[in-house]
Amino acid sequence: MGSTKYSSDANLNPPLNTIHLDRWIPLYRAHALLYSTAILGLIYHRVTSIVTSSTFVDACLLSSLLLSELVLAFMWVCSQSFKWRPLDRQEFLERLPDKAGWPALDVFVCTADPYKEPPIGVVSTALSALAFDYPAEKLSVYVSDDGGADVTLFAFMEGAKFARHWLPFCRENGVKVRSPEVFFASGGCGGSEEEEKLKTMYQTMKQRVESVLENGSVSPKLASSEEDRQIFKKWKEFSRNNHPSVIQVLVKSSKDRDITGEVMPNLIYFSREKRPNVPHHFKAGALNALLRASAVLTNAPLILTVDCDMYSTDPTSPQRALCYFLDPVASAKLAYVQFPQRFQGLNKSDIYGGELKHLYMINPRGMDGFGGPNYLGSNAFLARRALFDSSLEAGNGHDFIKPEMVMEMASGVAACNFESGTKWGDGIGFRYGSLSEDFHTGFRLQCEGWNSVFCDPPQPAFLGDAPKSLHDALSQCKRWTVGQFEVGFVRHSTLTFGVRKASLGLGLTYSHLAFWGIWCIPISTYALLPQLALVYSRPLFPKPSDPWFYLYGYLFGAAYIQDMVDFIYHKGTFRCWWSDQRMWLIRSVTSFTFGSIQFISKQLNISSQGFNVTSKVMDDEQIKRYDEGVFDFGVDSPFFVILGTTALLNLCACIVGIFRYSMVAEIFLAVFGITNCWPVYEAMLLRSDNGKMPERVKIRAFFAAGIALAVGSVLFIV
Repeated sequence: MGSTKYSSDANLNPPLNTIHLDRWIPLYRAHALLYSTAILGLIYHRVTSIVTSSTFVDACLLSSLLLSELVLAFMWVCSQSFKWRPLDRQEFLERLPDKAGWPALDVFVCTADPYKEPPIGVVSTALSALAFDYPAEKLSVYVSDDGGADVTLFAFMEGAKFARHWLPFCRENGVKVRSPEVFFASGGCGGSEEEEKLKTMYQTMKQRVESVLENGSVSPKLASSEEDRQIFKKWKEFSRNNHPSVIQVLVKSSKDRDITGEVMPNLIYFSREKRPNVPHHFKAGALNALLRASAVLTNAPLILTVDCDMYSTDPTSPQRALCYFLDPVASAKLAYVQFPQRFQGLNKSDIYGGELKHLYMINPRGMDGFGGPNYLGSNAFLARRALFDSSLEAGNGHDFIKPEMVMEMASGVAACNFESGTKWGDGIGFRYGSLSEDFHTGFRLQCEGWNSVFCDPPQPAFLGDAPKSLHDALSQCKRWTVGQFEVGFVRHSTLTFGVRKASLGLGLTYSHLAFWGIWCIPISTYALLPQLALVYSRPLFPKPSDPWFYLYGYLFGAAYIQDMVDFIYHKGTFRCWWSDQRMWLIRSVTSFTFGSIQFISKQLNISSQGFNVTSKVMDDEQIKRYDEGVFDFGVDSPFFVILGTTALLNLCACIVGIFRYSMVAEIFLAVFGITNCWPVYEAMLLRSDNGKMPERVKIRAFFAAGIALAVGSVLFIV
């Protein structure tokens, strides 16, 4: 196994990190050569079949398959970049310099809707960051509340009081998972008298916050001081999209102490100004406003961005990032250190593919070989200088020396019209123009010459919540599809600009991600066309007696086997892999299809849906179904109409054509479709619980399947 060490002088200074090339690289490359040859053979066979077809209809049908296969070939070529030079890294925390030499760190915790992202969960995430093993005087935690909700501010006021007890408890007891919500839910670490008192204190705080959330607003009577009462009274004049900037310093490092007398990190609530008819650019706009405000207040050289549900499970994760930012060679053009996104509470089979192992674990290793992974939006330590020159806003942070003046400056840079006439969102800060602001930002930074690092320690550094309902999972993926198309189909395209400005390998990896929505073309075609051909006895693939038949079999089998081996090699299981590939097929015919339609609608200036926050709230019955591995179809959704239609067509094709032995490929695809659609059949025909498919959805699915069969009769019976 090859390795490279980052070090300014490897003979005198032990390296802070090492790189190891994946030992399977030669095998990956040999397989890529063989598989690419097979793809060329398939294209040759398909083209010659079109040229020699006897009817125009045959030529059109075969051409649609050729288009699908060209899309598959393009995506396969792009995907090989992930396997060309995958890396593994190792950090040596014990070699870091003394804490006095560590840079300051600002943590950004982002939330937007208290009803979809419960404030008590956001507080727990922030507390896990406040409890990092990091010098308290160098650590600041900001909560960016883009929903402008008084209940979120109230929750953090309560959380600030609890932090005075929680931080020393974690420190003195060596607690690893420092989210109180997760810590107490898991049984704690021994049930000492101190722990029981702390648990009671936390439960009381939680009840107060949830009571306020249920009431819909904060009563001034709940405020602990006259100043706080005035804040909440003023809030009555605010609305979600019409309010001034709100910045509240809840814990001030220079004066506040915990119950043991130790310094506490800064804790700051932030909500930028919003006004009607002024573009706010969703999460990217919120991050840019906080980027500027934090430069005025603390101006830490390093920034950690985390989603509100991504709590820390390793208090030493900032030190792992420092193994790269303090490396004299690696840090020269290092924009960010990306940790993987991992998720808690997934059921044994991960039925909705929530782990997203390729996106969050396998692909970043491959990108690391070409200059670093894409920015995932959460669990990333960023160099402030890569986003903008903070000296334009402030010197080294004002440390609240003149509170009134500093707060006025911070509020000013968070004003909704501050960016007018500037390069914010284009050449500065987090980038606009895409619903996937994280993907866009990482891509542009790497095209500007910055590098990144993928840091994947043996134990997860952060854990969060994946969608645990099928509709939420598909809706989230649809939003990503639109956002990534907005990066792929622009002047600064991943395929042209990325290859030219970054590298061929990195441009192809970004293109694979940017264009993943086009999977809808081959998967939808293969889910419908061969099945209709089977119903009407019109072969589209070679017979088993034809040697070309085995080429198609090799291409399908080799792709699936390699995908399975990769998944299991990266600490997956066969059951989870099966769920992952099934969800890939489901996303292709639903999320990717509707995301592509929405993107085209936006380009044609047709009204389309904007950014939606993924809900983190589920009822008990949904949770029970998920834990039991039962799919939830209990929503009237066009996603499920498409799934129902596809399932019915595959079932019909198998029943009608099962004895047409010469059409082996078509029969195989129908049976394969039925196998993957089994949860759909259960929801349509066998279940009676609230997660079954609604009657209206079933009726529409049967009607759509009937239309498809009628159209097929016109196409195939000619």
